[in-house]
Amino acid sequence: MDNPIQNLDELVKKVDGMKKQDKLDLSSDQDLSIAIMNLISIEEHFFFTGAKTGKPEYYDLLQEVRQIRGELLRKIIKEYEGEVWCISKHLLAASMRLMEVGAKQMGMGKKDEARDLFQKAYDLYSLFWGVNMKLIKTDDIKKIDDNALNRHDEEKAGLMGRLRTLVKKAIDCCIE
Repeated sequence: MDNPIQNLDELVKKVDGMKKQDKLDLSSDQDLSIAIMNLISIEEHFFFTGAKTGKPEYYDLLQEVRQIRGELLRKIIKEYEGEVWCISKHLLAASMRLMEVGAKQMGMGKKDEARDLFQKAYDLYSLFWGVNMKLIKTDDIKKIDDNALNRHDEEKAGLMGRLRTLVKKAIDCCIE
């Protein structure tokens, strides 16, 4: 079976076709994924505030936000197996944290460090979409040589590079 990420042009055409048929609204899903990232951060802040203040009310608020986050995550992750639900949540959380740390590094004038963190954040975000759009089939997973070139690749990018390119091409948050 072919890895669907190897032919990005065909995949992007398929995604565009689904968008036109109203089967897929990736721009809304992308907005929703960013909202979910922020809800995860809010959960973390309620936890730390509860721990620092000793006030259990913050844990109650954490639970309320967690329920909302779960409802919204179900809108994006309709089918999953094993630990894909948790993997997805943690991919979004890690992506958000790396963005925040990158922004702090940028503010401190450490631009190269910030760019590296931003790239890692985007790679994790792309992996989230790769998993949840079923572009990565677990029965096909095997070690991919990062230096391997597909005949359609213009540069050595490996799996993360292909996913990154897919998200850039397929998800346009500016579509209304």
